[in-house]
Amino acid sequence: MQCRPFSSVLLVVCLMALSGALHDPLLAQARGPVVPPPSAPATVARNDAGQATIRAVRLERPLQLDGRLDDEVYASTPPIDGFIQQEPSEGKPASEKTLVWVFYDDRNIYVSARCYDSHPERDVVTEMRRDHNNVTQNESFTVVFDTFLDRRNGLFFQTTPLGTYRDQAIVDDVLNSNWNTVWDVRTSTFDGGWTAEFAIPFKSLRYPAPGPQVWGVNFRRVVKWKNEYSYLTAMPASYGTGAAIGRMGPAGTMVGLETPSVSKNLELKPYAVATSTTDRTATVPFSNDLKGNGGFDFKYGLTRSLIADVTVRTDFAQVEEDLQQVNLTRFSLFFPEKRDFFLEGQGIFAFGGIGSGNGGSPGDVPVMFFSRQVGLLKGQEVPVLGGGRVTGRTGRYSIGALNIETGDKASIGARATNFSTVRVKRDVLRRSNIGFVGTRRSVGINGGGANTLVGVDGNFFLLTNVTANAFYARTDTPGLDGGTATYRGTLEYAGDRYGVQAEHLLIGEHFDPQVGYVRRTDFRRSAAEARFTPRPKRRNRVRKYTFLGSIDYVTDASATQVQNKELRGYFQTEFQNSDQTTAEYIHGYELIPKAFAISPGVIVPVGGYDSDNVRVTYSLGQQRPVSGRLAFGHGALYGGHRTETSYSGRVALRPQLAVEPSLSLNWVDLPFGTFSAQLVTTRLIFTPSPRMILSSLMQYNISGHSVTSSARLRWEYRPGSELFLVYSDGRNLLDTQTPTGLLNRSVAVKVTRLLRY
Repeated sequence: MQCRPFSSVLLVVCLMALSGALHDPLLAQARGPVVPPPSAPATVARNDAGQATIRAVRLERPLQLDGRLDDEVYASTPPIDGFIQQEPSEGKPASEKTLVWVFYDDRNIYVSARCYDSHPERDVVTEMRRDHNNVTQNESFTVVFDTFLDRRNGLFFQTTPLGTYRDQAIVDDVLNSNWNTVWDVRTSTFDGGWTAEFAIPFKSLRYPAPGPQVWGVNFRRVVKWKNEYSYLTAMPASYGTGAAIGRMGPAGTMVGLETPSVSKNLELKPYAVATSTTDRTATVPFSNDLKGNGGFDFKYGLTRSLIADVTVRTDFAQVEEDLQQVNLTRFSLFFPEKRDFFLEGQGIFAFGGIGSGNGGSPGDVPVMFFSRQVGLLKGQEVPVLGGGRVTGRTGRYSIGALNIETGDKASIGARATNFSTVRVKRDVLRRSNIGFVGTRRSVGINGGGANTLVGVDGNFFLLTNVTANAFYARTDTPGLDGGTATYRGTLEYAGDRYGVQAEHLLIGEHFDPQVGYVRRTDFRRSAAEARFTPRPKRRNRVRKYTFLGSIDYVTDASATQVQNKELRGYFQTEFQNSDQTTAEYIHGYELIPKAFAISPGVIVPVGGYDSDNVRVTYSLGQQRPVSGRLAFGHGALYGGHRTETSYSGRVALRPQLAVEPSLSLNWVDLPFGTFSAQLVTTRLIFTPSPRMILSSLMQYNISGHSVTSSARLRWEYRPGSELFLVYSDGRNLLDTQTPTGLLNRSVAVKVTRLLRY
């Protein structure tokens, strides 16, 4: 009964949205160019508001991809210029000139950039890893295409003077870093800066149909030594430097492009893998167990915008191991998805404004589809026999459907199980959508009957800085009745100077999404946040300050018992050189309804606990040889005290060689026990080329007296085809029965080959 008012409001909002979509005068504007197209030979036209329409130019012969920009066509074709700052001076012309050309032929679309720099010797170029977040912390150039001109989705391609590759998908203005496709880029340097040439095959893109096209487009230039971000079109500073490139609403428009006629649009990617495994913790210990496997992934374009994927005998031997985390709470930890098959197209399964598990922890908000539930049980791998997926767009609808079959694994009690997920979204208004999600697991986690979930959501981009999200979902699990629903509503204004946010979330006692993720159940949460972000008039050193206050109030679902209360004050200073410092104070209360072990031999009893905590951090920008975040905190914890210090960062020895150390030290003194939780992690990265990386990871749990280590070579020997060599092991330093304390070890060799037709 508690859900009815909310679901009624959601229904009304959805109906209003559908009705509004039929009459929205902005919709036509969103579908076509705001600025009249430039007349040849001009390639860009602008208006006073900073909006732009550009023209792509057809080539008679393919561009020679060398990054030098010395072909005759560059002299005969006027460039696209006039970039506009987002940071540090919103709306002003970029301080460093950038010239861009867009060409195409029957196979590729080409984007070329000449990036001038008054001090090229100061360029920050420290990262060569493909798809890594650090790429944005380097001097870089990015292009995004909104191939359906829906002003909400797109494809992202980025490089640096080192020729680094980074590609992402944009789904509802949110970047999904795990999308990959086949493309190429070459870069070069000259006395006054650097140049780049992108070649992106039309086979790697999705668009409505062959023939003449009108796409959305934007370019971003990052001059990291100035910490300056500039764009083809005017982008509000309120969007933030990281997320703005994914906001397709203010992007420009591209005309003049014509895509080739329909091809087979078929890809086949077979693989072969050989492994050797040792596990001395198994029920029946074994050593050097040799196995071989093979399978394939098959991709077929049902249309230019709707893609079917099939996988057979899926293997994940190349996947990196999870990073260990220190956990001093009563909740289980969240580990993100890392397996490529589940990562591709994952953004379309996001629900209610929350992703589907490839980013950080969602906290208390449930994830309706969490792919780590497929092929994993009790932390152990379960064989994935095969499955299929359809993702893409048709008209105003985005569609995602997935069906996976897993096999038996008697050692952990896993039974053959079928997993199914369906996600449908419909565009409404200018950049909003409403949708449905359904999931089914044929065998429950504990071996019971089928578990299902259905839900509806709405995501509304109301104004430039105003968004609202809402969802309602319900599960059906044998033996669980009543309290099987969840709902959430949020409203946010995120201006550059001011910001406010409000949220209400309820999860019933028996809400059980077994193809999803939920941290806890049987609670009702209300939260609010207010922010003030002034920018000093004289910005010699400081770019902006942030003052933030928030309140979080959690009761049980019936609102009869308080479970958590939190008052938070936060202050941040962001410097012009990208360094940051923060100070945070939290006054909280937590009810522990059931005793739990916080550390071996230390039990936190049932009761209510007040706390006051202070934490300060300093972040060093990546323009420094040693960068990262240093933090210190102290305060109350479950009637005692906790002191913590941590460092997570990067030491750039050369652009191709870096060390990433991480240290987390916690000293806890409670009335019922004293202990420490200490974790040291070190990652070594060597990237001899943008398409090859050798990395190693060592994790030393000092308190647990255990060490895990791994080494991984990834070589993309041709675009889309890869060779992996992977080694990993785990050791117990207190084990006197084994000379090295070895618990488990694995070695894997995997080769894939992409065939395109």
